[in-house]
Amino acid sequence: MLRNTLPLPLTAAASAAAIAVVAALGAAGTASAAPAAAPTTAGKTPTCDVSGLKASLTDKGGHQNGMSHEGTVLVLTNTSDRTCALRGYPGLQLEDAQHNAVTTNTTWGSTYFIPDPGKNTLLVRPGGSAEAALAWAHADAPRMVQAGYLRVTPPASRGFLTIPFERIVTNGDLSVTAFARSIDVS
Repeated sequence: MLRNTLPLPLTAAASAAAIAVVAALGAAGTASAAPAAAPTTAGKTPTCDVSGLKASLTDKGGHQNGMSHEGTVLVLTNTSDRTCALRGYPGLQLEDAQHNAVTTNTTWGSTYFIPDPGKNTLLVRPGGSAEAALAWAHADAPRMVQAGYLRVTPPASRGFLTIPFERIVTNGDLSVTAFARSIDVS
């Protein structure tokens, strides 16, 4: 619960930490078409960036369809010449056929057909990939969204990739798991 309180005086170290948190939160809430530079620190693998990734959907194991639900596997492939790291969940945004963003609600966690593998840091070699389960419903509801495309924002990225996604989505609601090495659709 949030409460209105008067700010207390901060030490220099606490002030610097608060500024860093605010800056990180502000940066995390936006997406743009311009790729952000992949963060890198000495001895660490840089985070995968949209400039070195390709997004696609696959019907690996068959397209999951039943009881007004659908599902598929979202794949991010490393197209760069260096290994990069992915950890967590993708950001998702539906677009209409003219590439206009439409209201989208994304739930991170288990989908109706795949349990969530949880956040794990994946090192993705050149040509390698990471997968996440993507699910939605297409049952009658007050708001049915006719999507034409899907924006995919990789974890820790400010840019996004756009892929064809000609689907009807109930209320614009999507569910997606964290990225894993491979999604087992049995």
